[in-house]
Amino acid sequence: MSPPTAPTDVAKVDFELLVETHYAALYRFAYSLAKNAMQAADLTQQTFYLWAAKGHQLRETSKVKTWLFTTLYREFLGGHRHETRFPKVGLEEAPEQSAETPSVYEKIDATAAVEALQTLEENYRAPLTLFYLKQFSYAEIAEVLNVPIGTVMSRLSRGKEFLRQKFSEKWGDAERKIVPLPMRRAEGERE
Repeated sequence: MSPPTAPTDVAKVDFELLVETHYAALYRFAYSLAKNAMQAADLTQQTFYLWAAKGHQLRETSKVKTWLFTTLYREFLGGHRHETRFPKVGLEEAPEQSAETPSVYEKIDATAAVEALQTLEENYRAPLTLFYLKQFSYAEIAEVLNVPIGTVMSRLSRGKEFLRQKFSEKWGDAERKIVPLPMRRAEGERE
């Protein structure tokens, strides 16, 4: 077991001196990566922010420059991945989307779904109930019903198809009727 070490010199690194020493080189590196002055400035600033927050964890002052460049590069990669996955689109460039009416399946409430489920044969109703309402896995359903997992999967698939047919027959593309709620009486009002 090694003896406890004295505090490192990294905690003693003067932040202003660090910025003066490495800012230009970091900025040029960031600019070569981002190819944009504003992004390069942001990357450089973020790198120094991370140094202020986490730099004390570095054990050797000789590795400060390497830490800064590595951190800047990782920040660039993280931002680049984010930009690739979620590209920014201006309002002028965004495609216009029409307001679509919800499909019949988006209009179904829980009561209607349970009522439709009750009309199915038992061999389809049981797996659907266990899977969707009780959150059982395929293996658990197979054990409970004493059937193979493949049978569970096919019954779930067929049961869902039967439910789709029932909903399509009942509501088709027509709008569902809205059931009005009873009006609340104002305070002091009598029947």
